[in-house]
Amino acid sequence: MTDFPVVEFQDRLERAQKKMATDGFDAILLTTEAEVRYFTGFRTLFWHSPTRPWFVILPQSGAPIAVIPAIGADLMGRTWVKDIRTWPSPRGIDEGVSLLVEALAPFNQIGLPMGEESSLRMGLTDFRAVEAAISGHFNDCSALIKSLRMIKSDAEVAIIRRICDIGSRTFARVPELAAIGDGLDQVFRRFKIALLETGAEDVPYLVGGAGQGGYGDVISPPTATPLADGDVLMLDTGASLKGYFCDFDRNFAIGHAHAEAVSAHAKLWDVTERGLETARAGVRCCDLFAAMNKGLGGGSDVGRIGHGLGMQLTEWPSIAAHDTTVLQAGMVMTLEPSLMIDATRMMVAEENILITEGAPVLLTQRVARELPVI
Repeated sequence: MTDFPVVEFQDRLERAQKKMATDGFDAILLTTEAEVRYFTGFRTLFWHSPTRPWFVILPQSGAPIAVIPAIGADLMGRTWVKDIRTWPSPRGIDEGVSLLVEALAPFNQIGLPMGEESSLRMGLTDFRAVEAAISGHFNDCSALIKSLRMIKSDAEVAIIRRICDIGSRTFARVPELAAIGDGLDQVFRRFKIALLETGAEDVPYLVGGAGQGGYGDVISPPTATPLADGDVLMLDTGASLKGYFCDFDRNFAIGHAHAEAVSAHAKLWDVTERGLETARAGVRCCDLFAAMNKGLGGGSDVGRIGHGLGMQLTEWPSIAAHDTTVLQAGMVMTLEPSLMIDATRMMVAEENILITEGAPVLLTQRVARELPVI
């Protein structure tokens, strides 16, 4: 049993196999959570444990092969995958190596994601042992995997739309959850609970900040420091539903809003609007970056001002000067401009959108241009 009907996975495999034939891959080896889940529907929090490796092989023709620890056999058996080969793990030696070597033996050119944002998630010693034991060769298939995962199916978009709606409705409750004197850690805790109450399955990611007229950074863990009159509170959530994320933030002035915060919030809204006007199928990410960065005054140094979204909190592509990826209908993206108010204070805005052949569709409830005051 998975979050999608079998036809969804059959379609993903069929599209992969067509690209494999074109690119010259006899098989692809998958070792990471998102890729394994994308092609099999195997969804579990057990990936948080680094003890056990997990492998799925996609042949150029035929069905997927799972080479996994025995503890996962029952769950994998409830997916559409039928060829499941297991070993008792952990056992210290031969963590699936011999089974993997046997499964890869028929293939010569084997794809493995090796590019940006990829990871191996198996011991390098074990990987070298596999590489030495097979007659085939590993080659980078990052571009192939990216091309598949960047374009979301209608079923994927429906889930992302739901979790974005849950996030939007929860942000509307923030005035009930935060007040002068509340510790930032208290607000975080209440917001997480509210997300779950509103329908989120999990809240794997919640960051933010608070400070007078702006905040110093957006990645620190929350402290018990109480909110003060004049603070700007920012919450940025990656809540999830059926393994898919929303990723957006909202800013709130506490008590009253400083003029510089009001001005920064309006500017970020205008830059986001520029992004919404520019984000069209056929536009390159670097051109979208240039349009938004121009609205920021050309001084953004954050590297990117948006990214792909889906099974992972951040996915390809990046809205960045170096990324020439062409936007296509079916991509789910974030628009995430930020600006420095002064040397120590910043503000960030973020919305989630679906790229279409025409104007993008907002998946999040658009924030008002005026900074809200609690």
